[in-house]
Amino acid sequence: MTLPQILKPSIEKAVQALFDIVIDKVEFQTTRKEFEGDITMVIFPLLKVVKSNPVELGNKIGNYLVENVLEVSSFNVVSGFLNIVISDEYYLNFFNEIRNDLKFGFVTPNPEDKAIMVEYSSPNTNKPLHLGHVRNNLLGYSVAEIIKASGKKVYKTQIINDRGIHICKSMLAWQKFGNGETPQSTGLKGDKLVGNYYVAFDKAYKEQISELMTSGKTEDEAKKQAPIIIEAQEMLLKWEAGDAGVMALWKTMNQWVYDGFATTYTNLGVNFDSYYYESNTYLLGKDVVQIGLEKGVFEKDPDGSVWIDLTAEGLDRKIVLRSDGTAVYMTQDIGTAIQRVKDFPDVGGMVYTVGNEQDYHFKVLFLILQKLGFEWSKNLFHLSYGMVDLPSGKMKSREGTVVDADDLMNEMTETAQKIAEDLGKLDSYSAEEKTKLYKTIGLGALKYYILKVDPKKRILFDPEESVDFAGNTGPFIQYTYARIQSIIRKANFDFSNTSGIITLHEKEKELVKQLELFPEVIQNAADNHSPALIANYTYDLVREYNSFYQAVSILGEEDLDKKIFRVQLSKKVAETIASAFSLMGIDVPERM
Repeated sequence: MTLPQILKPSIEKAVQALFDIVIDKVEFQTTRKEFEGDITMVIFPLLKVVKSNPVELGNKIGNYLVENVLEVSSFNVVSGFLNIVISDEYYLNFFNEIRNDLKFGFVTPNPEDKAIMVEYSSPNTNKPLHLGHVRNNLLGYSVAEIIKASGKKVYKTQIINDRGIHICKSMLAWQKFGNGETPQSTGLKGDKLVGNYYVAFDKAYKEQISELMTSGKTEDEAKKQAPIIIEAQEMLLKWEAGDAGVMALWKTMNQWVYDGFATTYTNLGVNFDSYYYESNTYLLGKDVVQIGLEKGVFEKDPDGSVWIDLTAEGLDRKIVLRSDGTAVYMTQDIGTAIQRVKDFPDVGGMVYTVGNEQDYHFKVLFLILQKLGFEWSKNLFHLSYGMVDLPSGKMKSREGTVVDADDLMNEMTETAQKIAEDLGKLDSYSAEEKTKLYKTIGLGALKYYILKVDPKKRILFDPEESVDFAGNTGPFIQYTYARIQSIIRKANFDFSNTSGIITLHEKEKELVKQLELFPEVIQNAADNHSPALIANYTYDLVREYNSFYQAVSILGEEDLDKKIFRVQLSKKVAETIASAFSLMGIDVPERM
């Protein structure tokens, strides 16, 4: 039980015993640093029902708690705030309860509860993953892990955009300029090879537009009449008609990309439980439109197109079926959501990790699914996030200036290597150990820098700043973890048993209080779909540990019980750092 859970019923009893008044709400907050206390009760709301001044009321409740609640050792009243001091025994008992719990803070899922499906990544198969995909993947994976830790079953999924004109552009360019080259013949990852042809298409297309404009066409006419875009459109029609040659090329080139993506996902440390492909889902949802018409959710215009009118909800009219009977993206997303629940019947909600440029789309999608009467539609969430920029500016994939995900991860590893070598602490490491450590630090820096920011905010990502070994960074936290491992290795005595009764140092108490927050932080992060809450909690924990480390002697302490407790406390902090970092997909090094 948390302190508020312990104290609330006692305060309710105090008010009833002292004033014969029943209350059901008690407001707590963290005690301000300048006052003595571990938790503060806000007195002002009680003044509405209890005729008293705040100081007198606070003193009466405080005295009652000291006399009747074992956990309360003393109190003080400052204006309308009752600062409650909790006994060392409470914190020692709490610590001994969690000391050997390797899953501390994590809740075991109830098999009877509904599962949550988290969608992330969802790339196009015409180019490699880029910096924007990195933020998407890190957010989606981390939110999935956090929701799982909060006690829910989770499925990780993605929908791969493997059809459409953009895919045909890469295919056509390869046919025209590729000379039969393959990932094997070039040594390139398949997604990079295909991405090169997407860029090659754009280059040829621009050249043709320029030539047509020189011959007197307007820009709009040139864009429509350029031979290469007409050929791409014809290829798309052949794909939709199931042309054997086009389908064979499409399957071959898509597989190159899938293989390339798989390598990137492995290096980034993310995974998926299921995959959906737009080539299989683009016709889904058309049958639902008919059901929606019968229910009166949709309306048909004279030209045969089908719409939904959401103006009463502050949105607009949205088309769900064109007059020629073809579906739009909204129709496909409706059908895909329904299909997922058919495929995974225990799913009771979904999280869509998609950039904030799609905010309106998801408002409409969720509202339509609610109007269609799907119970699970009440538990749909758009994990909307801002763009990621580098100091050099925005990314443009058509022009080949995209910040490639693989290149970024390699750059982060190289940056970590440069900084670590400058610090000069790795002389005893083998080459293999160094390589592994550089990757752990580099990827940890990248992930932490991105995840510590609220998802809704835009990020300016600075690789050098992210690998700083001081401040609110991944490497700073990893270094503290490694420091604790060093303490544990040097502890040449048995610290496995509970230490005796000791008086807690102020810094020890503050550290235990910080550990106590971890389960609540996980729940809050799950409720808010925010890895930033985990990241910043971990930073606060590490700062508290470093303050403790500076204030007391650990291995040099002469009192054995205190020494045992301090090593155990250090070990628990390290385990909590590792647990918190695991929720963000970040590894921790045993040595640094």
